Amino acid sequence: MTNLKTTIDEFIEEACKSIIEEAAGRPVLCALSGGVDSAVCAMLTHKAIGDKLTCLFVDTGLMRKNEGDQVTALFRDTYNINLIRVDAEERFLAKLKGITDPEQKRMIIGEEFIRVFEETAKSLGEIGCLVQGTIYPDIMESGEDGHKQVKAHHNVGGMPTDIEFEAVIEPLKMLFKEEVRECGRKLGLSEDFSERQPFPGPGLAVRCLGEVTKPKLDILREADAIYREELEKAGLHKEIQQYFAVLPGIRSVGVRNDERCYEEAVILRAITTTDFVTAGSARLPYELLELVAARITAEVPGINRVAFDVTPKPPGTVEWE
Repeated sequence: MTNLKTTIDEFIEEACKSIIEEAAGRPVLCALSGGVDSAVCAMLTHKAIGDKLTCLFVDTGLMRKNEGDQVTALFRDTYNINLIRVDAEERFLAKLKGITDPEQKRMIIGEEFIRVFEETAKSLGEIGCLVQGTIYPDIMESGEDGHKQVKAHHNVGGMPTDIEFEAVIEPLKMLFKEEVRECGRKLGLSEDFSERQPFPGPGLAVRCLGEVTKPKLDILREADAIYREELEKAGLHKEIQQYFAVLPGIRSVGVRNDERCYEEAVILRAITTTDFVTAGSARLPYELLELVAARITAEVPGINRVAFDVTPKPPGTVEWE
């Protein structure tokens, strides 16, 4: 937070005033991805302007297993916030066909998000403002505000310049991740969302190296779900700030059913951090890693090798792309 003397309660009060001023009485569309930042942003905006808010969840086909249903149930059913869900899997995968460069992926996804938002806004009528959950590390890593670029976040460096919205409102843009979580707790956001690990805006597209295809995404989704399930069973999910699986696009020789196979490898990542600007590799119990590897290779067709990434940030980043 820019003013270290500001409490979260004071921040919420000032942010609500700012949202009301920027919205200027107009209906507002909030980009809701299901991650911590966008979820807190939606709750904060709803507190400020109530029914003038419409949340838009774009199901890109790049989400984790069952994530779309979880987001829809929480915001539409539990919090009674107006939510529109758009199934855009075919659209996003078509745009990403043949694309292997990670920055190009981010740019494509960022622009396509905006185009879906614009089309939805037009169908609703008078909406002129877009609210999104940009936070300060996004700005830093995208090379804004005097920082050197690490990667273009889809909602910062990946934003197209020709946006049809009259205003883009970013109420969390001066907060770090833990401040966002505290804000969510104060707003009554469920622990499942306020404490969940971050999920990048481009989704699994930046954890699926090389060309993004539905078969590769489906494999990655299953492996990732097993990994997250076992860490939660072990009670480590609150100690580790982010953990996920990566499909690096590497095949290796293995043995399955007493025959030679040539299948995908998957890499597991787990980091500890206080601000997500720097991070260390989490020291997971070896027995847990063995269990996860055994389950993934047995239960996910097409994967015959599992590795664990111990690289800190820097020199690595949290995500692989």
